[in-house]
Amino acid sequence: MQESLIIRDARYEDLSAIVRIYNETIPSRMVTADLEPITIESRESWFWEHFADTRPLWVVEKEGQICAWLSFQSFYGRSAYQHTAEISIYISEQYRGQGMGKQLLQAAIDECPRLNIKTLLGFIFAHNEPSLRLFSHFGFTTWGHFPKVAELDGVERDLIIVGKRIV
Repeated sequence: MQESLIIRDARYEDLSAIVRIYNETIPSRMVTADLEPITIESRESWFWEHFADTRPLWVVEKEGQICAWLSFQSFYGRSAYQHTAEISIYISEQYRGQGMGKQLLQAAIDECPRLNIKTLLGFIFAHNEPSLRLFSHFGFTTWGHFPKVAELDGVERDLIIVGKRIV
């Protein structure tokens, strides 16, 4: 039986763990377009853009340790898009492949009515097949394909935007 996860709103003191998990993904060149590690200071304003009642930032605790996080972010910053959010999921390397992504994505979908979100979007590199499979499992489909918009270590990469209507 899978050990239960604690999913909760992030607190400022969690920011170092959030940054650590994010930085773990950079060398893979599969998850983020950042090429160098980020700092806690560079993520402070991003952290404060999250609000529990509209655009939460969640952390996941397992075995007493923060091992993943999920963020809801406003899409395009215009009020007509207020019911649309982009979600991002980052899981610490040692916890990947254990079903945590599925639990997080299901929790995000389940919370959309409370958050007044009608549409969820994910921005995923085309070569990130695990993430594309995860979102596809929940009924997300390709809504956009941006060929060769990122260059990672001299390799041009495509960006896929996946979407799902919640209501």
